[in-house]
This record gives sequence, C-alpha cells and structure tokens, in this order.
Amino acid sequence: MIMAERGVRLTYEIIRQWCLNFGQTYANKLKHRRVRLGDKWHLDEVFLTTNGKRSYLGRVVDQHGNVLDILVQSRRDKQAVKKFFRKLLKGLQYVPRVIITDKLASYAAARKEIIPHVEHRQHKGLNNRAENSHQSTRQRERTMRRFTSPGHAQRFLSAFGPISDHFRPRRHRLSASNYRALLQERFEIWNDITTGNRVA
Repeated sequence: MIMAERGVRLTYEIIRQWCLNFGQTYANKLKHRRVRLGDKWHLDEVFLTTNGKRSYLGRVVDQHGNVLDILVQSRRDKQAVKKFFRKLLKGLQYVPRVIITDKLASYAAARKEIIPHVEHRQHKGLNNRAENSHQSTRQRERTMRRFTSPGHAQRFLSAFGPISDHFRPRRHRLSASNYRALLQERFEIWNDITTGNRVA
C-alpha cells in the first residue's frame, strides 16, 4: 500500500528477486553487528513438508530468545546433528556453557563427539523457548502457502530469522521509552546496512 501510494508498482516476482539478491546479505551484516549472544543454547526441530516430502528444520536460540542459526535437513540422526553443531560453532566461534534439548538420542550422541565438555540437559519442559521460536516460521509458512522445497525454506528462513529478530526486541522487558529508543537505534542500523549495500 505504501509503495502504491508513492506510485511504485511492485509484483511478487520483484519482491522475490529482491529477497534473493539482498536478503541474505542484510541478514549476514546484522549477524556481524550483534553483541555476543547467550551461552545457554536451546535446540529443537520441527517437521517441514514440501511437495509431499518431509524435512526437518533445526533451530537454535539462546536463553534470551535470540535465534542463533537454523538448518533444514532431510534427516535428524547423529550425522545431521553433528553437521548442525559444526555449522553453529563455525559461525559463532564460541562454545556454549550448556545445551538444552528434548530427549532425541541423536543430540546426546553428537554432543559427545563434537562438544563433550558442554553440559547437556534433556527435558522437553525445559525446551519451550526453542519450541516457541518456531511460531514465526509456521506463520510465514501459512502466509506463503508452504515452502516449495527444503532449499527454498533454508534460503528464506536463514535471511528471515536475523532480520525478524532485529525488529522484534523483547518488548515485555522494556519500558515504552526504552522500546522506542531501541527501535530507533535498530532502524538506524538497518538504514546504514541497506544504504551501504546500494552505494556498493
């Protein structure tokens, strides 16, 4: 509506191309600007069905609800979890103090090989933070009438996660004035990132 009011005509294809060209770049820049995240990691996975084929969307959040990473895979065995751990450790470059998962045996087996000195707590009730973080994905999945493939889900969510987090600070923990100030700061960061990309 805003763009139409300004006389700019947009189609879904234009928006899709914009996301492909710039979305991941902006998400990566936002990741680099984040302060060090929490040392307690909550890991969880949900099913994704694309063209009748089931995949698994793994997600990791810290104790503050910040999304650390996601990965879409065809399996959720030990090898899949090991791949996810390696991707996390490479991207974040620090080891957590504790990880919290449900009782899927693959997590314990992979942890023993990749991060054996990290405390591991397995309890479904402790992992609500990770499970709740999937809600935004389900909302987008419904809006987009499902993802067309695992690759489509990975590309979209790896950009959508950091950008969505950037504009959704924990409102319930902030006063109105602090919330407005934080949003203004985050919009300034966003403008800096997007303007720099256009100039380049």
